Amino acid sequence: MSQQVLFRSLVSAKWLSEAIRSTPIGAGLRVLDVSWYLPKLKRDARREFRERHIPGAAFFDIDVCSDRTSPYDHMLPSEDDFSEYVGNLGIGNRTHVVVYDASDQGSYCAPRVWWMFRIFGHKEVSLLDGGLKNWLREGYPVNSKVTRPAPVEFEAKLDHSQVKVHDDIMENMETRAFQLIDARLEGRFRGIEPEPREGIEPGHIPGAVNMPFSSFLTEFGYEKTPDEIREMFQQKGIDFSKPIVASCGSGVTACHVALAAFLCGKENIAIYDGSWVEWYNRARPEDVVSEGRGKTV
Repeated sequence: MSQQVLFRSLVSAKWLSEAIRSTPIGAGLRVLDVSWYLPKLKRDARREFRERHIPGAAFFDIDVCSDRTSPYDHMLPSEDDFSEYVGNLGIGNRTHVVVYDASDQGSYCAPRVWWMFRIFGHKEVSLLDGGLKNWLREGYPVNSKVTRPAPVEFEAKLDHSQVKVHDDIMENMETRAFQLIDARLEGRFRGIEPEPREGIEPGHIPGAVNMPFSSFLTEFGYEKTPDEIREMFQQKGIDFSKPIVASCGSGVTACHVALAAFLCGKENIAIYDGSWVEWYNRARPEDVVSEGRGKTV
């Protein structure tokens, strides 16, 4: 992978600050605050955005830009719905999009939106390394001014090969056609720490390998280097020459795996969109691997 591609996929606070000064926010550059939190954290991402955000940023809501007919949270929207939603944010097919979130980790859900843009055919998308946490730590400004971009036309084209569904995962238990990585924290993967959603027990899909999303980040919340990430995959026995699919709780933090692999030159990591919530709801008891309660009915 060229340095230019790597540079574009991950940008620093310094780079973004200079880009905002040299390229007025608009059709050429759009910054998105894509913050989202689990209900148990009791944080209101939209309210926090109104209080402070990177100057010129717009708010991207992954719950609104989703398949509202699905019984599962923030599943991928249709091509038309994605096109309409991002077009209303002033994003066209030539706009350079930079995404970030305001999580305490530095990056939590931003890789999900980075991945969404890419699978809908928009490659000019970057993630702000370190998120809002480190934007502030490095001394860059925020404000509370909400901009209302003029809608533009955006045409999305979904790459269906990069989205896996329940039947694909079921089939893979027999064929082992792809390597499955679960990005949840180790306790949830093993089944010894609770899931954040009621009615869902912890555990994992048979054959899955655990790589917690937080392990790809430094203690300050920046992405680790490609060499460090590559070694992490090797230690888990992951072969980059073979297909990889990532999963998590509901398809959000799984995208950290996709971003991490991309930084190492491995593109096209697919995501199991329904992830553990869908799997647990539809699984037979024997298809829930757990050191805890598991699934009994």
